[in-house]
Amino acid sequence: MTLQDAFQLPALHAFVSEARRCVVSRLREWGAHEDVRTDAELVISELFTNAVLHTDSVEIGCGLRVTGLHLRVEVADEGRRSGEQRLRSADFEEESGRGLLLVKAFSETWGVRARENGQGSVTWADLPYRPAPGRLPHPQPGRHAE
Repeated sequence: MTLQDAFQLPALHAFVSEARRCVVSRLREWGAHEDVRTDAELVISELFTNAVLHTDSVEIGCGLRVTGLHLRVEVADEGRRSGEQRLRSADFEEESGRGLLLVKAFSETWGVRARENGQGSVTWADLPYRPAPGRLPHPQPGRHAE
């Protein structure tokens, strides 16, 4: 069984916390373990923030998909990126520059691909998934599940 959900938010710093809230809420509904929710919250926060900082997007699309023991987190921007997404080393005093290093550390794999419409890119991360103790993942009525 595959569980999935998607949502869009304005590409503004003020909506990073809303993206985190949406991800945690959906994973809680699906019965994800607390560690999975915490890791996904960090990953969505970093990916969403990168899309806000490094693109001229008006909206950012976010997606979640659970397949078996894997959770895919995706962030789609509208393009006009101010440089290629890449890992970099941040100096000790810098307040930013470690986002993709964190994504890499918490993910099994991650990457970037062009959007199907050719405008912008999708940055994705695959995380290990497990249900909370005593819970099995199950779709909620009215939610996107296949």
